Amino acid sequence: MESTRQSKIARLIQKELSEVFQSQTRQMRGVLISVSAVRVSPDLGIAKAYLSIFPTDKSEELLEAIRANAKDIRFEIGQRVRHQLRVIPEFMFFVDDSLDYIENIDRLLK
Repeated sequence: MESTRQSKIARLIQKELSEVFQSQTRQMRGVLISVSAVRVSPDLGIAKAYLSIFPTDKSEELLEAIRANAKDIRFEIGQRVRHQLRVIPEFMFFVDDSLDYIENIDRLLK
């Protein structure tokens, strides 16, 4: 069960991550990255971010690029939330494929 502090930090990080990805994907036409969920560990040291990437055929290569730049993203988030958080958590990025799963279920039901 997530504490109130964990959920507040998760929402803050989700908002800031989405702004960072939005500013970075403006240069890349036809790519959309949205942060669907963020889960923070109880010690606030690790944040797992679940990303929805469109188009899905580029999701693996974009996820690898994001993971390679995780330190830079952490620094950017640290600059944005430095007055609200003492310790900036380490980021782990995962692909959120729930929309693909829903589409597959709909296709199977038809």
